[in-house]
Amino acid sequence: MFLFGSKTKMPEPGTALPGREGAIPTAQRHFINDASLKGPYPGGSEIADFGAGCFWGVEKTFWQLPGVLVTSAGYQGGITPNPTYEEVCGGRTGHAEVVRVVFDPARTSYEQLLKAFWEEHDPTQSMRQGNDVGTQYRSVIFTHSDEQRAAADASREMYQGELSKAGYGRIVTEIVPAPEFYYAEDYHQQYLAKNPRGYCPDHSTGVPCPTGLGVKAAAAVSMEQV
Repeated sequence: MFLFGSKTKMPEPGTALPGREGAIPTAQRHFINDASLKGPYPGGSEIADFGAGCFWGVEKTFWQLPGVLVTSAGYQGGITPNPTYEEVCGGRTGHAEVVRVVFDPARTSYEQLLKAFWEEHDPTQSMRQGNDVGTQYRSVIFTHSDEQRAAADASREMYQGELSKAGYGRIVTEIVPAPEFYYAEDYHQQYLAKNPRGYCPDHSTGVPCPTGLGVKAAAAVSMEQV
């Protein structure tokens, strides 16, 4: 029997659910702006993926930012191909609840998305956010380039300094290259726009994340060392 306590441990390949070959059905258009959820996206746009707890509230945070073109809820970072929400909730897929953000770098920056990510949740909580417990709620940044990785690493170090001054512990956020992203079911897409009074807990620390030349300079140094 798969016990509740095991939901905070990543499953091994031999114990993970098998999943399925084909993608599960989902929405085709963004509920708010009618953009194509899966693309094609406008030329010059970039993709960023973030896991910060329940994806309903996280997606709302990002779709409200200037320069964000498309957001979508999905599953990423696990073993099971094309999982369902029920499977992810069971803890035997290894996937996190993730929000994919397609943005226009001419109107916003990856640094601004990182700021929103850090301030959205408590990155010092391991395999949980508040009462939401399990591997699906882990804090994670899935990067799509060396530049994103360097910027994410630099911002983590900067935010750690701010959190430490505020009395928080160490950041446990994973920063890893982006694996395949599996779109969540239709009803999860832009959930809080469809259900304005839906579940949306606030797990933020209230500690502002600094932005500016500090992160950019640190990222540049990190890239030079690669």
